[in-house]
Amino acid sequence: MAKETNLVRRVSVKPANKNVQSFDSGDTVNVYVKVKEGEKERVQLYKGIVTKIQGAGAAKSFTVRKVSAGVGVERTFPFSSPILDKVEVVTRGKVRRSRLFFLRNLAGKAAKIESELVAAGSAE
Repeated sequence: MAKETNLVRRVSVKPANKNVQSFDSGDTVNVYVKVKEGEKERVQLYKGIVTKIQGAGAAKSFTVRKVSAGVGVERTFPFSSPILDKVEVVTRGKVRRSRLFFLRNLAGKAAKIESELVAAGSAE
């Protein structure tokens, strides 16, 4: 039985995406997503606040929330997804919890998170 779980673990573990910086909930990130339109492929920017990080290993994912045309939009990205081109941290948010679902009920300035800018050349 132990050999089967070890085999499943070996198959499910994927190498980490090198273009994804380390970030936490509350951080504002730029997610560069590969979009396929017909035969062409381009990279589209999705900028928002990380509301949660969940899972572990190959199943690890994160959710980014942004407000587009007055409507809140949340999108979940797996860390090991091939559609992720890169993820950049814009600002580090000062939050006291790991799941920021309360942002869904807030609007305008109330939905802002206290943050500090990240230097453009910093590598973590």
